Amino acid sequence: MAKKVVVGLSGGVDSSVAAYLLKKQGYEVYGVTMDIWTEGAVDTVNGGCLGSQAKEDARKVAETLDIPYKVVDVRGKFRENVMNYFADSYKNGETPNPCTLCNRRVKWEALFKGAELFGAEYVATGHYAKIRKLANGRYTIANSYTAAKDQTYALCNLTQEQLRRTLLPIGDYEKSEVRKIAAEAGIEIAAKPDSMEICFIPDGDYAGYLEKEYGIAAHKGNFVDVDGNVLGEHRGIVHYTIGQRKGLGIAFGKPMFVKEIRPETNEVVLSDNEGLFTERVVAERINFMAETKEEIEASDKIYLAKIRYNHKGGECKLSFEEDRIAAEFLEPQRASAPGQTLVVYNEAGEVVCGGRIVRN
Repeated sequence: MAKKVVVGLSGGVDSSVAAYLLKKQGYEVYGVTMDIWTEGAVDTVNGGCLGSQAKEDARKVAETLDIPYKVVDVRGKFRENVMNYFADSYKNGETPNPCTLCNRRVKWEALFKGAELFGAEYVATGHYAKIRKLANGRYTIANSYTAAKDQTYALCNLTQEQLRRTLLPIGDYEKSEVRKIAAEAGIEIAAKPDSMEICFIPDGDYAGYLEKEYGIAAHKGNFVDVDGNVLGEHRGIVHYTIGQRKGLGIAFGKPMFVKEIRPETNEVVLSDNEGLFTERVVAERINFMAETKEEIEASDKIYLAKIRYNHKGGECKLSFEEDRIAAEFLEPQRASAPGQTLVVYNEAGEVVCGGRIVRN
C-alpha cells in the first residue's frame, strides 16, 4: 500500500513541484492550504501564503496533479502566534522573524491537521532544505543542494516529532530545475515569481499596518549617540531596525547607523559602522536539533552561527546561561538585532539549535 503524505500547497511553484515529485515516487499525495486570511489584510496577486489568489493557484495545482485538496482554517492560530507576536516585537523595539515561529506553531500544525483528515503519516513542503536522522537518534535540518535558496534558517524551530514525519523533496534541486520540472508537468504557475515580503503585510508598510491593525502609533522621539547626546528627532521606533542607514531623515556629515532601539525612553541610538559589531550574541527559547544541550556542553567544538536569514554566518563557541545560549564569535559580527533568530550549524551544515536573540 502506498504511503500517504499531505503536502502544504502555498500556491507557489516550489510546493507544487514537491507534490509532483512525491506522486512520481509512488506516494499517495493530498494537498492542504492554510487559510490565514484576516479582516483588513491587503490582498495581492502575489500575496505569499495569504492572498486569495494563492489559494486559487493551489486549488488549480491540485486539479492538475489530480490530488485531493482541502483548505485548513488556522486564522486564530496565525493571529495569536504570528501577527500578535510581530506587533508586540515592534512595539518593544525588536525586529521579529515571524516565519520561524509560523512554521512550527501554525504551518506544521495545519499540515498535521490535514494529515489527520486524510489519514496520512507524513507531511511535506516545498522548502529548500534536507532532513537527516543522525547517529544519536535525533532529527535535524541540513543545508539544501543550492546555497542560493537554502531555507534551513526558517525551519530551525521544528520539533523532533515534526521532523520525524516531514519530507522535503526539493532539497536536492536548484530553483531553475524546479521551474523546469513544473513546466514539464504542465503546472501553470511554473514561472510565478517568488513572494518576498511578509505575507500579511505585502506592501511592506510595517508602521502603517501596526497603527491600523493594532493601534500602535509611531511617536516621535530623539536620536541619540552612545553617550546620550541628542542628535535629532526620529519618526517613531517602529520605523527603524538595527543596522539601518537609509531613511533616517537627517544628514550627519558622515554615515550613521541604528545601533540600538530603546522603547522605554523612545530613543533610537545611532553610531558609526564600527559601533554595530559585537562578538557576543545571546538567545533564548532554544530549540535543539542535531545536538542536545548536554552534548553541546560536553564538546569544545567551533560552530557556525547565523544572526539573520541572509547572514553568511560566523564561527563561534557556545555556552549556556541558565535557559539561554551565548554565541562567542571568533570575529565580531555586524548588526545583531533583538527579535531575530540565532541559528547554529555544525561542520556538516546541519542545524544544531536555534533561538530568539535578546538584548545583550
